[in-house]
This record gives sequence, C-alpha cells and structure tokens, in this order.
Amino acid sequence: MSERLTLHHLEYSQSFRVLWMLEELGEPYELVVYSRDPKTMAAPDEYKALSPLGTAPVITDGELVLAESSAIMDYILDKSSGHSLRPLTESSDRARYLFWWHAAQGSMMPLQLMNVVHTISKKRLPFFMRPFVGLYVKGLDELFIRPRLNRLLALAEQDLDCAPWFGGQTLSAADFLIAFNLIAGAERGVVTANEHPNCTAWIAKMKALPSFARATEKDGRPSMALSY
Repeated sequence: MSERLTLHHLEYSQSFRVLWMLEELGEPYELVVYSRDPKTMAAPDEYKALSPLGTAPVITDGELVLAESSAIMDYILDKSSGHSLRPLTESSDRARYLFWWHAAQGSMMPLQLMNVVHTISKKRLPFFMRPFVGLYVKGLDELFIRPRLNRLLALAEQDLDCAPWFGGQTLSAADFLIAFNLIAGAERGVVTANEHPNCTAWIAKMKALPSFARATEKDGRPSMALSY
C-alpha cells in the first residue's frame, strides 16, 4: 500500500471501521483526526471541504480523494497484499460475504440513519411541534424501520448460527463494515443479548481483536458512535 494513504478520521463516525480495518491489516498509513463542533456535532468545515460528499469517511492517496465506506475499504484491500479479508471467488463463503458486504450499507445503515435523523430532528423542533412529529416518527419506526431492521437482524442471527463470521468461516472485511451498524445498534438498545445472542457474541469477539484496542486508542473516544 502507498505510504501516502491518509485516513481523515472524524470522531463518532463511520470512519472508525476504516481505521479498525487498517489496524487489522497492519499496513502503513497516516491518520488525521477531526473533531465535531461541540454545539452542532457537525463535521468541521475543513473536513467537509476535503470530502467529495462532505461526509465521513474519506481517504486521500496522492491526488486521489475517495469517500464512501465500502468503496474506501475495497480500495484499501485492492492495494494490500497477503490478507484473507475477502473470500476468493471460488470460495463457498463468497456469496455470503457479498450479501453482508452490501447489506451493511445498502439495507441496514439507511434504516439506522433514518432512525437517528428523526430522533435528532424531533429534539431540535419547537416544543409545540414535538408531540405531532413524535407520533409520526413512532409510526414510521413501528411500520417501516423496525420491521425491516428486525428481519435483517433475524437473518444475521441465523447466519451466525451457521458460521462464526459475516464473511463465513474466517474474519472478513464484511465484519469490519457491519461492525459500526451492530455495535452502534447495541449501544442504542436495538441489538440486545436476549433477542440477538449470536450478534451479541459476535460483537464481543470483534471487540476482543487486538486491532480494536489499537483503533480505539487512536480514535480516543469511549464509543464509536454518537448517542442520541
């Protein structure tokens, strides 16, 4: 991997999983950490100016500026050698890996983000509007967000009964990609030990990886995600 690759890491953001995977790979990289505005919790202007989307995560590699978690992680894996974080095309685990690789960002993350955005929006509205918006958010959560998220979590429970990792028999990049979703979900009470014992055990295994301790130390935060 190029030594010019830099992860621009925003606190309490999805860039933690990129940081975590880089630590697992053990390849050289540079890290620049950005703090959110203490009042608005928005990314600083210099971070927004750097990212093509104004969002985290983002990496630079020479003249290249790349956003989007899965694109960044695929790019890093393409440039890294000697790892086993992507099942080979002929592997029986390949289809499982591809499903969770895309489900993490394409299905699970949008549902979780909708829930967070609604919660933030409700808190920032004038007090007289909150009851009405609260009813709308509650209905949307009960009728749309939670049923779909529950189906994904049920499938995760089922798959983790068959193999220990989201990529199959061995740790994979899919595990690092979905880690933010499930750990943040556990911190917010969406993923629970009673309802999701396999996911809870998987979270414990992920957090026991030495790369998690190294990434957490470099991140310098008690949690990878904001709590609302």
